[in-house]
Amino acid sequence: MEALVSASDRRGALYRSVWRWHFYAGLLVLPFLGWLAITGGLYLYKNEIERLVYAQWIAVPAAGVLPASTLVANVREQTGATVTQIIRPAATNESWRMTLSVDGERRTAFVDPGTGRVLGTTAYGGVMATVRSLHSLVITGPIGNALIEITAGWTILLVATGAYLWWPRGRSPALGLRGRPAARLFWRDLHASTGIVAGAVILFLAVTGMPWSGIWGQALGRVVAARELGRPAAPVPNDHHGLGWSLAHAAPPASESAGDIGVDRALRIATQRGIGAPWMLSLPATPGAPYLVSPVARQAQDARALYLDAGDGRVLQDASYREFGAGAQAIEWGIATHEGRQYGEINRLVMLAGCLAILALVVSAPAMWWKRRPTRGLGAPPAPPHRSRGLVALMCAAGAVFPLTGLTMLIALAVERLARWWRPQLR
Repeated sequence: MEALVSASDRRGALYRSVWRWHFYAGLLVLPFLGWLAITGGLYLYKNEIERLVYAQWIAVPAAGVLPASTLVANVREQTGATVTQIIRPAATNESWRMTLSVDGERRTAFVDPGTGRVLGTTAYGGVMATVRSLHSLVITGPIGNALIEITAGWTILLVATGAYLWWPRGRSPALGLRGRPAARLFWRDLHASTGIVAGAVILFLAVTGMPWSGIWGQALGRVVAARELGRPAAPVPNDHHGLGWSLAHAAPPASESAGDIGVDRALRIATQRGIGAPWMLSLPATPGAPYLVSPVARQAQDARALYLDAGDGRVLQDASYREFGAGAQAIEWGIATHEGRQYGEINRLVMLAGCLAILALVVSAPAMWWKRRPTRGLGAPPAPPHRSRGLVALMCAAGAVFPLTGLTMLIALAVERLARWWRPQLR
C-alpha cells in the first residue's frame, strides 16, 4: 500500500510541476506568440497584400518588354539613383521591381517594363518587408531577435507540457467543449482542445523558424558548413536577401576580369542555363564583384544561385538545391513549408490554421485564468514538495538545444527558489 501511495504521490507531484511550469511558460511567451501569429499570418499572404496596397503600381499592360539595360538607364535618369537589383515577376502584366541606392539608403521602385517609367517608389521591400521585420523583431536589434529565440524554446516546452496536461484522465473528454463561455470549464476545454489539435503545427513553426534567428541561426549555419552538410557558411551582403537560408549563408566568388558584360548579357547567359521568370538579378556592387542571377524560389527545390564574372561572363558558380548537403536541404524545406510555399495552397492554409490556433490559445489562457483569478498574487499552481526529475530533464534538453532559452530557465528556477526562501522570512 505504501508503494502505491508513493507512486500516486509522485504522479501528483509531476502533474503539479508540469502545470506550474506550463503556467509560467505561457505567462512569459504568450504575448510574443500572439505577435508572431499575427505577423506570420499576414506574411503568408504577402503577394495578395502587396497587390492590394500597390495595386496602381503593380498592374501594367501586357505589352513588349524593353531590354533590361534600357530599363536600368531609364530608372537611373528618372530617380538619380543607382540600381542594385532587378526582380522580374512571372506574369507579363505586372511591373518589375528594382532596388535603388540613394545616398546610402535603399528603396524599391515599381517599373513598367514596356515603357521604362517609374510608377512609384517605397521603402526597401515595401509594406511586407516591414511585416517581416516586425515578425522577426529585427527592427529592435539583437534584443528583439534574442526574444524570438527564447520564445521558440519556451514554446517547445509549452507544447510538451500542454500535451501531458491534456492527456485524458478519468472521465475528462479528449476533445470537445463543455459548459458556456461564462464558465471556466469552457475556456479550459477550448484551450486544451486547440492546443492538442494544433500542437504539432505550432511545434513545427517554432523549430523551422529558428534558422533565420540571429544567434542560433548563425550557429546552425556554422555547424552545417563545418560538417559539409550545406554551402560555405560565410554570409553574403544583405542585397542578396531572398535567396533562401543556404544561399544567404554562402560567400559569393569574386570576378577576376576587368570590364562589365552588362545586365542584358548576364540575363542571356542565365536564360541559356535554364533560369526563367520569375528571377532576381543583383548587379555588381563593387569592382570585382560578380553578377548574381537566381530564380525567385517558391519551393525549396527552386533554390539556386548563378554567379557570373562581370568582366567576361564566365560562370563562377552555379549552386542549386540538388547540390546542397542534407542539412541545408532539410532547412530549406522547413523554411519553405514554414512560409506556406512548399505544397501550394493546402500548405498555406495549414500554416494559417496554426497561426489562428495560437491566437485562440493566447485568448483562452488569460480568459481561463480570469475565471479562477485569486484575490492576491498571480494564482500560479502550487509548487510540489519535490521537483520532478522528468520535467527537469525536459527543461535541460530544451536549454541545451536553445541556450538563450536555457539561460532564462535558469533565471526562472533561481527566482522560484528565492521566492521559496523569501516567503518564510516575511512571516
